Amino acid sequence: MKILLGLTFIFLVISFFADRKKTFTGIRKGLKMFLGLLPTILNVLILVSIFLYLVPNETLIKLLGKNSGITGVMIAAVLGSVSLIPGFIAYPLAAILLKSGATYTVVAVFITTLMMVGVLTLPLEAKYFGMKVSLIRNALSFIGALVIGLIIGIFL
Repeated sequence: MKILLGLTFIFLVISFFADRKKTFTGIRKGLKMFLGLLPTILNVLILVSIFLYLVPNETLIKLLGKNSGITGVMIAAVLGSVSLIPGFIAYPLAAILLKSGATYTVVAVFITTLMMVGVLTLPLEAKYFGMKVSLIRNALSFIGALVIGLIIGIFL
């Protein structure tokens, strides 16, 4: 993280000397984007925190831990398929799940279905690509997510 911050600072200084106006315009746009995303980030983090507070750690480990087996994988797959969580929030959530006792397989399936399967966005996708193509894409993505999770589980 320190390296990333250092590089950002160095490139910001270079940009400042190259073109001050563009640098300040870029900073303003970046801050505006960040402030636009902030409510979403905070809402999801609050909901996750409430969920983790209300659900005992033992229950979470039972549902998503090493002994959860195929049930844990399927719970993660279904939750990922119906969730609308952006990637920049999903990865910190994955870290929280791992720290809470979830397996790498379960987290991989959750993240992969979250990014690739869109149950809630299916009507919109079907509007542009047709229902048949959308269902096939989602089904193959779901199966692919399960395969990816199993492969991750083998190696980690």
